[in-house]
Amino acid sequence: MTDSDNITSLPFVTRRRVLAGTVVATTAWTLESNASAGDARTTTVPSDPALALRREWQTAHKLTNRLCRRQQRLETKLVECVGFPCVDVRLPEGEDVTVHSIEALNEVLGKGPAMAALREKAEAELAAHQARWDAAAEETGYTAALRAEREACDRAKDLLEAFSTTPATTLAGVAGKLDAVLREGEAEGCSEFPWPQIRSALSDLVRIAEGFGADRVRRRRIRHDQAETLHHSR
Repeated sequence: MTDSDNITSLPFVTRRRVLAGTVVATTAWTLESNASAGDARTTTVPSDPALALRREWQTAHKLTNRLCRRQQRLETKLVECVGFPCVDVRLPEGEDVTVHSIEALNEVLGKGPAMAALREKAEAELAAHQARWDAAAEETGYTAALRAEREACDRAKDLLEAFSTTPATTLAGVAGKLDAVLREGEAEGCSEFPWPQIRSALSDLVRIAEGFGADRVRRRRIRHDQAETLHHSR
């Protein structure tokens, strides 16, 4: 038996970390604006399926984060009112343990006949607490909020997967793919390989595109000045 007097399983509610306070310093939109500024004949960016997909993913990503914050607020209230489903069990040795699931209960008490009565009583108390939680979750709207968040999250993940089969036709599209992957990685709390390398590659793309954009603007200005000079010389 463990020395700890409080054994708990992981909460049965799956939480998704919200990207809060973390900003990707460089984005595909910098590239997109530079791309549109680089052509004197048009003010629109050439169609890029990767960019279109990135916009769709960003919408789903923002919705997921918003719904996640909502369900977390409701969950906090639910925990304060009802508490996570659990049961306190006093073992024959006099040790008190707290478990949050049948699996954890079986791990603590085992499945032998010696603990049958204690296990049956604990299972009944855990089921009753779970029933109170489920009823309150439905009444407060937490169940619906959690379902909506999961659906939005699944949608965002499907769109993220689609990047692997959607070719980019512009630098902005390539950056859009990297930006989406980086944002998702940061939301999951990933700070090691390959995230610093992806961030560096994204910064490189933006810097290169900014150079292209500035050079194109200079060339356009020179052509304009030359045309003005030719016009006035006639």
